[in-house]
Amino acid sequence: MIGEPGAVSQFRPSPNHDARAGDARPDILLLHYTGMESADAALDRLTDPAAKVSAHYVVLEDGTVVQLVAEDRRAWHAGAGSWEGRDDVNSRSIGIEIVNAGHPGDLPPYPADQVAAVAALASAICSEWGIRPERVLAHSDTAPDRKEDPGEHFPWDALAAAGCGLWPEPEPPSDTVLLAPGRTGDDVAALQAALVLHGYGLPETGLYDEATATVLRAFQRHYRPARVDGLLDASTLSSLRRVLAAQAT
Repeated sequence: MIGEPGAVSQFRPSPNHDARAGDARPDILLLHYTGMESADAALDRLTDPAAKVSAHYVVLEDGTVVQLVAEDRRAWHAGAGSWEGRDDVNSRSIGIEIVNAGHPGDLPPYPADQVAAVAALASAICSEWGIRPERVLAHSDTAPDRKEDPGEHFPWDALAAAGCGLWPEPEPPSDTVLLAPGRTGDDVAALQAALVLHGYGLPETGLYDEATATVLRAFQRHYRPARVDGLLDASTLSSLRRVLAAQAT
């Protein structure tokens, strides 16, 4: 019902959508922040035909949910990126834009009413489409080389508590670095393989290069946000192992 957390209370149709490719159906829920100065500015952009961007939903700071695109249509929110070796993330995902100034605005906290609405909306979407917990993703997961949203302050634990998404409680960061840029060898190859197994796009070269650090930062931003540095320490490794174990069940 309108008025319940996560329920659609406004409709503002965007012209920026088309048919999902082939027989694709949503199996990813992708979360973004708007990264703009206001909700009005974000809604104007997401409904501007010249901008060629959109999302299925926008969640305002007070928890109001605005629907822009029907879930069975391909909204244009993911851009260039991939997951599990497949591009055209838009055809396989439902996108939620969360009004927040993001990194350009010094990462303001997400208000409680907004978080409750996002969690309820996400839970309903995951239930409707059968989206698995490990496929509730950040935009920075599918495009780690160019995106940081919804950022390290987003409370992924609230989604997991609502039954949508993975959140193995992370251990505190360690000052002991296990692997860092410049390292080579089997340990690096194993790290790259584990990140690819989760779904990230990353060449398995055995060299801890900038691409590896970038993907690891994306993983940390989602699953170990206390320190986002692209270095492998014990807590990041523990979180990665626990995510993969949950994914395998």
